[in-house]
Amino acid sequence: MENERKIRISIVEDDTGTRRILADVMRNAAGVELVSDHGDGELACKLLPGEKPEVVLMDINLAGSSGVACVERLKPQLPETQFLMLTVYEDADHIFAALKAGATGYLLKNTTQEELLAAIRLIMDGGSPMSSGIARKVVQSFSRPTTPAPAARPKIEGLSPREQAVLDLLAKGFLYKEIADTLAISGPTVNTYVRRIYEKLQVHSRSQAVAKVLES
Repeated sequence: MENERKIRISIVEDDTGTRRILADVMRNAAGVELVSDHGDGELACKLLPGEKPEVVLMDINLAGSSGVACVERLKPQLPETQFLMLTVYEDADHIFAALKAGATGYLLKNTTQEELLAAIRLIMDGGSPMSSGIARKVVQSFSRPTTPAPAARPKIEGLSPREQAVLDLLAKGFLYKEIADTLAISGPTVNTYVRRIYEKLQVHSRSQAVAKVLES
């Protein structure tokens, strides 16, 4: 439909060929609108706050400034913008550096066009899309035993029991609607709890909140 609201997308990718391919995909896909594409990280950091995209497809290895550094700088200025890393790196250090900086999702560049567009829709619905191999690494980090092994993951100081429950479900990848159904609360109530959690943890995204859980 012509009046369908489109998701505003920006691309930050220094490889010209890859950037052009991504831009063509966004221009031709239904339900999305290409706002801008940038080949330099430093320039992207300057221009994106004024462009206010809803989703940024961000490479990690950029000219000018790394993708992780860009996300870290931009997230406080664009708290509602979702940053989706699109990269060749699949090692744990890059993954958790990106998530801690404020990225909401992490996909490898071999992701198909259909998977990429599905990930954009999922990220706008409160999800945290990740390539399967990346998701396994994140899950493994949660299940990795410590010495001595705790009976349960430590609680975050300052959170109420209900806020802690919401945070635990966020960390497991639950969508907002799934959290509402699991805890038998309304969607707006979930949003309120999430906002309070972000304020108390001094974070700006689900991934930063999950990083706090990983550090605890």
